[in-house]
Amino acid sequence: MKFFGGKKETPDETPKPGFFDRMKQAVSRTRESLSSKIEGIVALTRTVDESTLDELETVLLSSDLGVETTTAILEALRERARRQDIAGGEELRDLLKAQIRAILEAPQRPVASPETPPAVTFLVGVNGTGKTTSAGKLAAWYRAKDQTVLLCAADTFRAAAIEQLEVWASRSGVEMIRTRQGGDPAAVLYDSAAAARARGIQHLIVDTAGRLHTKTGLMDELDKMRRTAAKLIPGAPHEVLLVMDATTGQNGLQQARLFTQAAGVTGILLTKLDGTAKGGIAVAIARELNLPVRFAGVGEQMTDLLEFSPEAFVDSLLG
Repeated sequence: MKFFGGKKETPDETPKPGFFDRMKQAVSRTRESLSSKIEGIVALTRTVDESTLDELETVLLSSDLGVETTTAILEALRERARRQDIAGGEELRDLLKAQIRAILEAPQRPVASPETPPAVTFLVGVNGTGKTTSAGKLAAWYRAKDQTVLLCAADTFRAAAIEQLEVWASRSGVEMIRTRQGGDPAAVLYDSAAAARARGIQHLIVDTAGRLHTKTGLMDELDKMRRTAAKLIPGAPHEVLLVMDATTGQNGLQQARLFTQAAGVTGILLTKLDGTAKGGIAVAIARELNLPVRFAGVGEQMTDLLEFSPEAFVDSLLG
């Protein structure tokens, strides 16, 4: 096994926008699609009736909230309308925001924290979702908080995955442990966990092989890695983040639903949120998978990873 580390790149001195502004920018395409249509409903609505709710249903479906989640939101709004009139479009929007925020907050839970470091995070998912890139960005996110990180290159199956992660390790100024392509992922994880524990590293981030829930061999390998981590570090992995590509919308959600049953997923890292008008998928994830969205990828740069905030997301989306 080999250790690789690099000098941290000099950060861009250009002032970064605030968190809310960055989230608002990330969901701009979804906002243009969703918010403008809702504004049309709000502006024309004096009395909220069944016709208004039907229009709202169409708008929510077009933003990829999905049938199940949209139906739940509409049922709650109809129930409210039966108990107490909804006083026009502005109140309808406020109620909608409250509904979406409640859905996003429901699966939120504290992240497991080990008594002694490192905290071990597995990144899992299928190839093409941005998993290896996200591992590097997550390392940079922790480094920006002055926390120590070690990267484990356990995606030994995909050509160039190790080299790609090595580039990210160098950029974010963290060390990485690797083996040869085709090597044993559990073995490189063992060495990484032992090194992280010996050095008092706070976070061990493990880039696992891209896999489908139907690939029995790869899922077995993931189980082996979980057992390996737990032998060295009690409770590991403490977090298993499923990396999902927001641009795949409902198709990705169906894949994730099946995947989470086999992989022990504890949260979602949603990539390419800035590249889609289907940002409503974040709401569908929370409700249908009962999993929190933990991070959102909002660009190509090293710092383009945001810790997900339901409040900021809803305010960015609906104003």
